[in-house]
Amino acid sequence: MNAELEYAVMKSHAEELRRAAAEHRRALEASKSHKRRSLFAKFLSA
Repeated sequence: MNAELEYAVMKSHAEELRRAAAEHRRALEASKSHKRRSLFAKFLSA
């Protein structure tokens, strides 16, 4: 139960969540356009 390690893990996890949220937001914005199907296919293949 190393507090420093826990903090580092928590920080990297928060970073992952932020990155995922940003990608999701971009995907939502793009899906409003007409390129929805190709973006969805790209998202699935990623």
